[in-house]
Amino acid sequence: MPIPRLSQADLSRKLPDEKAYEDRLEALQLKLLQIQQAYLRQGRRAIVVFEGCDNAGKGSLIRRLSTRLDPRYCKIWPIGAPNEAERGEHYLERFWRRLPGHGELAVFDRSWYGRVLVERVEKLAAPADWKRAYREIVEFERMLINGGIRVIKIFLHISPAEQLRRFEERLETPYKRWKLTQDDLRNRSKWDDYTVATDDMFEKTSSRHAPWHLVASDFKWWARIQSLDIIVRGLSAGVDLEPPPVNPHLAKAIRKMVKKAKRGSRALKP
Repeated sequence: MPIPRLSQADLSRKLPDEKAYEDRLEALQLKLLQIQQAYLRQGRRAIVVFEGCDNAGKGSLIRRLSTRLDPRYCKIWPIGAPNEAERGEHYLERFWRRLPGHGELAVFDRSWYGRVLVERVEKLAAPADWKRAYREIVEFERMLINGGIRVIKIFLHISPAEQLRRFEERLETPYKRWKLTQDDLRNRSKWDDYTVATDDMFEKTSSRHAPWHLVASDFKWWARIQSLDIIVRGLSAGVDLEPPPVNPHLAKAIRKMVKKAKRGSRALKP
């Protein structure tokens, strides 16, 4: 799979209309539910990593990803700055504690890639540390994959103009206003630095088993469908998604109970 670059994203891509979006979304969500059930039966595990520009739509995409899944087996991990205790640990340690268990899907809203993105650009990590992190991350993901965990990595990219439009929308919408912070404006002022860091991340951490998927996100409907399609294909490849056959003994017992209940209901009628 070719290594992506931000300049390659076709930000004009969009779906024809809302019906096309809703129909495709419903089909993908049902497929995700089928995949989750197969993972539960087979004890499989998977991780989905979302990175991207501020206001690129990660949160709304994650809601569409998880809305039909059993929340007991789909863990959403919003990742912010490490707390005081985590700052005293190796930066990957807090992610080890959030790995998926038997039959689980773990979704990371930002991830260990903060080391080579925000920590690099904001000079929160020394150059020697973030440069070494590329190799550490590749090895970390290789260990996960060798341990049977599928890893899917998606980067949502938007244009500066669309980001500014979304800033304004959040400012004018009371229930979205809380999402807008001074950090968003500071990060925007370093757009070029983040572009360089992101392209370096793609080049140094996109592997055959855990490639980066770049998704154009100026149009949210397009971004959601493209991302969910990537996830469905990645999670379902080589997996038996057929539901288990009906247990004949269980079916016989239930039908017997149903007949008994019906007889009781008729007996109660005047």
